[in-house]
This record gives sequence, C-alpha cells and structure tokens, in this order.
Amino acid sequence: MSLQSLVDLCGSMDNIARILITDDTLIVEVLNADLVSESGLIEHIGPVQGKLQVTFRRPEDVSEQDLLAVGNLIAVRQQARSEDFARPVPCEFRPSWHISPPQGLLNDPNGFIYHDGRYHLFYQWFPYACTHNDKHWAHLTSPDLINWSWQPIALTPSHWFDSHGAFSGHAISHGGELLLFYTGNTRIGEQRDRQTTQCLATSADGVHFTKHGPVIHALPPGVTPHIRDPKVIRHQDHWLMLLGAQTEDLKGRLAVYQSDDLKQWTFDRLCGEELGDFGYMWECPDYFELGDQHFVVLGPQGIASFSAHNTIPHHNGIAKACWDGQGQLTLAGFQPLDYGFDFYAPQTLLTPDGRRVLCGWMGLPDEVDQPSADNGWVHQLTCMRELTVRDGKLCQWPVREQEKLVLAEQTIQLSATPLDLVTKAFDLSLSLQWGDELRLFQNESQHLVIRADRQCRALILDRCHTLNRAQDTVRELPLDAERVQLRILADTSSVEIFVNGGEAVMSSRVFTDTRATCISLSGEARSALLRTYRPASAPFPS
Repeated sequence: MSLQSLVDLCGSMDNIARILITDDTLIVEVLNADLVSESGLIEHIGPVQGKLQVTFRRPEDVSEQDLLAVGNLIAVRQQARSEDFARPVPCEFRPSWHISPPQGLLNDPNGFIYHDGRYHLFYQWFPYACTHNDKHWAHLTSPDLINWSWQPIALTPSHWFDSHGAFSGHAISHGGELLLFYTGNTRIGEQRDRQTTQCLATSADGVHFTKHGPVIHALPPGVTPHIRDPKVIRHQDHWLMLLGAQTEDLKGRLAVYQSDDLKQWTFDRLCGEELGDFGYMWECPDYFELGDQHFVVLGPQGIASFSAHNTIPHHNGIAKACWDGQGQLTLAGFQPLDYGFDFYAPQTLLTPDGRRVLCGWMGLPDEVDQPSADNGWVHQLTCMRELTVRDGKLCQWPVREQEKLVLAEQTIQLSATPLDLVTKAFDLSLSLQWGDELRLFQNESQHLVIRADRQCRALILDRCHTLNRAQDTVRELPLDAERVQLRILADTSSVEIFVNGGEAVMSSRVFTDTRATCISLSGEARSALLRTYRPASAPFPS
C-alpha cells in the first residue's frame, strides 16, 4: 500500500493537517471526517488530543523520502498561512528598536550567525496566539546587527518529525550553504508521548530551506525524550553536537555527539556530572571561545536561585569549560548571565571582525500573560551584546553598532522632581550612590524602581508599580563597590541595565502607560548623560 493511497483514503492532501509515525503505525490528522473513505486498512479513527486522527498500520514500503514529500506539501500551506500573520498589530507597548514578533508569541533566538555577507537571526515563533504551541522559525537578516529585514519563514511544523514544533537549534555556515540544526518535536496519543529527533535543513541561497529530516533518530542511553537545542561546533578534526538533556534520574546534562560529515552522528558521552545535582533539565546550550578561555552557556531548570525574590525555576548562565586529554568536556564556575526578570536561551555569534556577540530572549518559558498579549503579541529579544573578559570577569556591553540609533545627546540634571523625557526609548548613563533610588517610566501612579540599597548592598530592580502581570516583582544584584555605574537601555516596554561597565546586567520588560515618560532620582541631585534613540528599521515585511 503506497502512501498516496492512504492519502487518497483520507480525502486528498487538502484534507491532511499532519502525519505522525511510530514504529508500527502511521497516523494521519485530518480536517474533515466526512472526506475519509471507509476501508479495512483503517485501524482506528477518532479524536485524539482534540484532533481527528486516522490510524493505519505503517506500510513497509513507505520511505522517509515519501514522508518528506508529503510534509513539503503541508509546509507550503503552512508557509502561506503564517505569512498572513507577519503584519504587525498596532500596540502602544511595541518596542522601537528591539526585535518583537508581528503577532503571536516569540521565544528563543535560533541560528544566530554571520553567513554570506550578512547576519542571520531566527527565532521561535507561534504566529496564531500568545501561547506556546507548534513552533515555527521566523527569519531576519541584517547588515549591521541593528536594522533587520523580514525573510520568508524558514521552518514550519509540517513534517512527521517536527509537526508539533520545530524546536530550537543553531546554524553553521559550511561549504557555501547555511545549515540549520534543530530539534523536531512530535506528540503521540492522548498521553502526548514525546518523540524527539535532531534534524537538519539546508539552504543554498540563505533564504529558502530544504528539510532533510532527522540526523539523530534515537535517544542516547539513560536519557529521557527531553533532549533538545543542538549546538554544532568544530573541535579538533571532527564535528561535535552539544544537546541539553535530562537523564532518567532527572538530572540536567550535556549530551555530546560526533560526526565527520554533519550527517552521520554517533553518541559520545554525557557531560556535566562534575556539577552534581544541578537542576532537573538543561536547555539551550551554546559554546564559544573568548581569548584563551572556553565557555558553555546553559539553561538549567530547577537550580537554586541567586536571589530569594526569584521564584522562577528557569535559569540561564555560563560556565567555564575545559577539554581534558581524553576529549572530555568539564564545566565549572557557573554564574548567571543576567540578574533581571526576563532573560533566557541566549545564542552567540562571531562577527567578521572577531567580536563575540550575544542575543537572548527577553521572556521566560512559563510566562505569557503581559499587557502586550491583549494586543496579540508577546515577548521580544534583547539588544545585541558584545562579550569580553576583563580582569577575569565575563562582561557584556551593547555592540558599537548601537550608536547608529542615537538621535540626540545631552546632559540632564536628575533630582526628586520628575523630569519628562517625552520618550520611552533612550540610553541613560549615570552613577548611583548607596541609598539612591532612580525611577523610570514614571507618571502619577506608575514607575520602575532601580535602588542602590545601602542596607543589603545590592542593586534592587522593583516593578511592582508597573502594569506587570508576572508573579515576580523584585530582583536583586549583590554588589561590592563604592559606587554603582549604570548604563540603561530603555525601549518603550523594556530596560536592560548594564552595571559597572557590563560586569552584570539586569533585563526586564516594563509595561507602563504611554504617558509614563518621566524620570526622577531621590538622593543628591546629579547629572546624567541622556541619548535619545530613533526607531530601527522594523523587523517585519515591508
């Protein structure tokens, strides 16, 4: 029995929403039950997970190439539908230069890379609602890391291996092609049993992508289906794939695979045991070298927080990495990458002039209810941050291309009397003394607090007097310094606070009324450098 015959029984391709497979079954999700023909080949027909599914015994002569062809037809339909949601909905909280989704939900940045003369940035996107559902890869390109252009959707959840989400991954530029490695996610049956594969898609022109299906089908020994987010690197004379993973005894680890050709992969080992019981899952690994030091970025879930105010289980940080003589990767010295409310799943790239640049998701996995969702979109990405090592510390700082956005620069005087900036998009540099309290996005009833708390010797970020709907309202950054030097990038509904030259960062989305444009400082009056920003080119279809 051919696959085409089963498609015909289900009422033609136009009636098929997705195809799923297990070892012995082929499952076709259909749109209209009335179009399904009666046949003894059908083992079951009925609703599963709220969708109408037709189950067949999996034919032995149906190849993966046959299934790819069907998925490609579904992808064409999904591509057209998703592009209908690429027009931005108007919203008073829309950032003027940060990347935000036109509609729906944005999460992890993906495939951040310089390829063929321009920067490429993809992100996880569910176009149709502000919920975590079947993820697409939106695609942006830029000449300068600041002004981004919309490209056709790179990946849709269309094939048997990724029909419940083309999950996160990275890109490499190789042999003139742009290669995307990502996790394919499917869910089977009423129990939504997770099937996880690591997949490959390639592009000759950097815009249109061809899926090749899984390059890793099976789970490594001792690992649950929670294994995802491939990072591919060149190490010595072969390729390595690093994956965030969960062991069967619910410990986060890195799974490492090897390959000589980027297509055939062999499981090598699990890494990270030296960190002990360090969370129940690791996500979104990244790896890079900076000077003579190697680093691994991790998203451990379920570790103890740096602050008692932090009740969120999802964390993100960086560890120093070392390769031993047997090729074993060991990790040490984990520390947060951001001490604010909203930061997760960052990725880095290497610029043509040798800088290491990071971009992260300004959001959190379980948080979707914020005021912008009332207008049909939620979450954004951080600014582009250059990473350096200074006095042994990893530092982050806005990339120098940020200067392109500066519209005007002036010295302002801050005091307890609110000063109206008449804008919510600015770059503010100032020094706080212990005991000072800075208020941003201020009107009669709303403001964001940044306080240099003398008693606890910490920088406090407090958004309880904003329109924030998330459960956490306070973050604190312990500091051992005489003064607190700040550079604050504000953009309509977010702040990124760079502390003491970038030795620490605090990022947060901040929702306040449109007219909340004042700023004040309790404590000794002092001057600050204010630079106002123009909008960047919108990352949406022109």
